Amino acid sequence: MKKFLLALMIFAASIGLFACTSGGATSTYEIALITDKGDIDDKSFNQGAWEGVVAYAVANEITHQYYKPEDVSNDYYLAAIEDAIAAGAQVVVTPGFLFEVAIYQAQSLHPNVKFILLDGYPQAGDYSTYYTRENTASIVYAEEESGFFAGYAAVKDGMRSLGYEGGQAVPAVVAFGYGFLQGAEYAAAELELAAGEVTVQYHYTGDFAESVKNKGTASAMFQSGVEVIFAAGGSVGKSVMSAAAEATPVGKVIGVDVDQRYDSPTVITSAMKGLGESVQQVLAAIYETGTWTDFGGKTTVLNASNNGVGLPTEVLDGSSTDAFDRFTTFNRAAYDLIFADVADGTVGTILRVVEVADPEGGAGALKPAELLTAAEISNGLGLSLVTLTIIE
Repeated sequence: MKKFLLALMIFAASIGLFACTSGGATSTYEIALITDKGDIDDKSFNQGAWEGVVAYAVANEITHQYYKPEDVSNDYYLAAIEDAIAAGAQVVVTPGFLFEVAIYQAQSLHPNVKFILLDGYPQAGDYSTYYTRENTASIVYAEEESGFFAGYAAVKDGMRSLGYEGGQAVPAVVAFGYGFLQGAEYAAAELELAAGEVTVQYHYTGDFAESVKNKGTASAMFQSGVEVIFAAGGSVGKSVMSAAAEATPVGKVIGVDVDQRYDSPTVITSAMKGLGESVQQVLAAIYETGTWTDFGGKTTVLNASNNGVGLPTEVLDGSSTDAFDRFTTFNRAAYDLIFADVADGTVGTILRVVEVADPEGGAGALKPAELLTAAEISNGLGLSLVTLTIIE
């Protein structure tokens, strides 16, 4: 993944300013980012997307600003979008699935504005009516591949007792977890480990919050012998990092979405999405290459084959020259090999969903992911070496 040192430096300078411009004071801003319920420095979606906006806009001298909605709802998200457009926004970037309904509405209200929706599909709120207009680019990520790399690296590094603490069981969180399990299974097969030698404790928190409850779940995992927890739930990760720091011995954490090694020495790596890179790529299609039609009116999936997901390979704060220095044996060379195998299809299909019929839901109904049993997940993903335990 491309280096973001410039973006990080500019981002640090712009926190709290709400706007960055390219030449003196101005009351109009051409590129706007609307934050979700988190903050611009959330070490996750908002920050990753904003870094991409800042990097591109500063390099190309384009005015830009971020807006934080007054509250969490489709109406407030739409209101923030309207504020941005009233202030001159010609391009609006929205990070996360929470904006699906607001973008579904805004794209029709403002056909001359271009919208970049990250990690979501414009929909009417019923999860059955989807439509992406020509002025909207829907960008999604193969979280299952990024999770696969995380699980693979942990087992190849010698860890055998793993944990997964996801947030709400939304598609991205589910895909991260399933990929993590499949990566652990693939590594166990390569190492010719015995069935059951690798174990995974698996839990959905039901939220994306930093809380005593979520920290307690992580602490219990570490106390039971879990060596590393993949925390895939926004601010849930802060709870897991805190639990890891207090564990004896100190626990290990795998971050999510962006490189979270800078948040805690317990973070050994992160299952990343190329948030900043994807924003810059689409902005370049608008302003430089004239290739907006490659993105507008459709959904683009970013995965390993187009360098859209992966583990971090560079350290940006100068603290190390090796992004794999918190592993014991797993290294860049081993990562490059498995990355290439995923990118070219050698590994095969990495599943992001497990479909199990719900006998109580009527004909064709499927059980929600958070209600699947360990056996159902294991069977669906073809796990034979990894033993899975669901933590309620």
